[in-house]
Amino acid sequence: MFPLSIYAVNIHRVVTSMANPRASSAPRARRAARYHHGDLRRALIDTALGMVTEEGAWNFTLREVARRAGVSHMAPYNHFEDKSALLAEVAALGFQSLRQTLEGATRRHPHSARQALANISAAYVRFGVQRPAHYRLMFGAELAEKARYPNLQAASDATFAVLTSVLERGQASRQVGRGSVRDQALAAWSLVHGLTTLLIDQRVSFLGISTAEAERHARQAGTALFDGLRGRTN
Repeated sequence: MFPLSIYAVNIHRVVTSMANPRASSAPRARRAARYHHGDLRRALIDTALGMVTEEGAWNFTLREVARRAGVSHMAPYNHFEDKSALLAEVAALGFQSLRQTLEGATRRHPHSARQALANISAAYVRFGVQRPAHYRLMFGAELAEKARYPNLQAASDATFAVLTSVLERGQASRQVGRGSVRDQALAAWSLVHGLTTLLIDQRVSFLGISTAEAERHARQAGTALFDGLRGRTN
């Protein structure tokens, strides 16, 4: 027979459970509700973003993401085919944030294409320097085939459209020379992307350029590019 003390413990557990029937099931209910409403998907994305930011890399596993999110190791597969699919959503968040940043930069000088391009250049570089790991993921080889991930492709295209819109308005107001807007945008993007990468990798320190001066140099680069675009192009 079992000792009396064990019966006492069991009776105490039963009484406690009857007094508060939700106590033991509350965490499970919260997880179920969160999953039912689709919050788990966003929780996994946010967790992965935090890991990318903290660790400066994305060599973690989906199992580790699940553990940190407080769910079973199989839960991520209900929303993501594999880790690359999850990382694509993390990168899409980055492009959405970058687009909003660039749009804000253009609104400060809505009628001056020259100032808008300079502001975009500074804002772009600032974004990359402040979020180096996230920036590398957004433009890295891991997600080079953006067409596989519709959300990522759409977010990337919308970000690029901010730049092309500035150039289109510049051409319409005759502040920018006529020519292929796509080619002009590619030149502008190549300039700021290259500068951002050089700053992140600290490849320009021998020139005495630090990340603290990134925005000033980006603004100067954007202005110089605009001055070149003012001439008539074929």
